[in-house]
Amino acid sequence: MKIVIIGGTGLIGSKTAERLGKKGHEVVAAAPNTGVNTITGEGLAEALENTEVVIDLANSPSFEDKAVLEFFQTSGRNLMAAEKKAGVKHHVALSIVGTDRLPDSGYLRAKVAQEKIIRESGIPYTIVRSTQFLEFLGGIAQAGTVGETTHLSTGYLQPIASDDVADFVADAALGAPTNGLIEISGPERARLCDFVARYLKAIGDPRTVVADPNAQYFGTKLEDDSLVSNNHPRVGRIDFDRWFATTPRK
Repeated sequence: MKIVIIGGTGLIGSKTAERLGKKGHEVVAAAPNTGVNTITGEGLAEALENTEVVIDLANSPSFEDKAVLEFFQTSGRNLMAAEKKAGVKHHVALSIVGTDRLPDSGYLRAKVAQEKIIRESGIPYTIVRSTQFLEFLGGIAQAGTVGETTHLSTGYLQPIASDDVADFVADAALGAPTNGLIEISGPERARLCDFVARYLKAIGDPRTVVADPNAQYFGTKLEDDSLVSNNHPRVGRIDFDRWFATTPRK
């Protein structure tokens, strides 16, 4: 089966491509650097010829509110139109748990818009909503840092390893379309501030973490359950300690 992965050269895309390739499928890693651009349409029709499944892992190069909305709307519309012409049978998209709970976040508003385009396209689909990746704990810490102090939300986090995300995305691509949502998460739940403090301690970072219920998370305030799934998620195998022990650090 031919499977095209939009954003196929990124963190999740490359791991998903590897898994599907090992199962004997023809996998095309589509990205601007491989000649496929969902914003301009360059190479899109050619890449989708004889394709049964498309996995959309594309991400905006800018997180500014207007730019990220334009990216997901333009990319989504171009992609769905090209898939219709090519006769694609299943569209799989990676989204975020809590997308529709945090309207103050421009990025998450853009993901809501992307999901709407998918649902209204008429193409059979599966949307995989994931909790935050363990690989992004460092970025979360940096976003809340001023000097040697990191102010972080007390909302809960249940982060998932990218290897588990790739497993779930690959499984979704090989399964029947759900025409709905699948939610996935990591095996451990703790407050965001505590997870990041654990990460900083593990890497020997001296920054002090301050638990702040009012701290912004990329432009929005979190409630306790804003970023976690209570909708019977599929749970990954890799906890923090296993992930940290097996992930190379730069």
